[in-house]
Amino acid sequence: MIFVAVGTQKFPMNRLLAEIDRLVAEGFLTEPVFAQTGCSDYVPEHLESEPFLSKETFEEKLDACDLLITHSGVATIMGAVKRRKPVIVMPRQARYGEHVDDHQMQIAEDFSDKNLTLLALEADELRERIEQARCHQFAAYTSHGTEMVETIRMFIDSV
Repeated sequence: MIFVAVGTQKFPMNRLLAEIDRLVAEGFLTEPVFAQTGCSDYVPEHLESEPFLSKETFEEKLDACDLLITHSGVATIMGAVKRRKPVIVMPRQARYGEHVDDHQMQIAEDFSDKNLTLLALEADELRERIEQARCHQFAAYTSHGTEMVETIRMFIDSV
């Protein structure tokens, strides 16, 4: 199952939803697709969708998916990466009225540069990224939380 998540921002993410709907309609995507559509105006016709999901349902969709396609929401990306799910990130862009600025571009680029996700800046890149995600070898996520805590402890002890 492909899970598409656009988050809960007050802005729409119509271009992502419309392209996924088109790919389903034309038969490129044959597996089940579910989209969390948020505040988008576009209502998919060829796939199941809901505007908002409970935390439990969201986690269930994330557990069940074979591919996540999402905006640059750090929590969503991290949830999938920690589960070793293939992830395609299409950041919200201000020029499309999807956000007030382009901070999501930097987030998406950082994850992509670390080979944790694939990046699609434009809707017409999704087909290629989906094909790529099916065989791409993503890097494994490594948390450095323990090292950070130890560094902070050493600093505090030295003061």
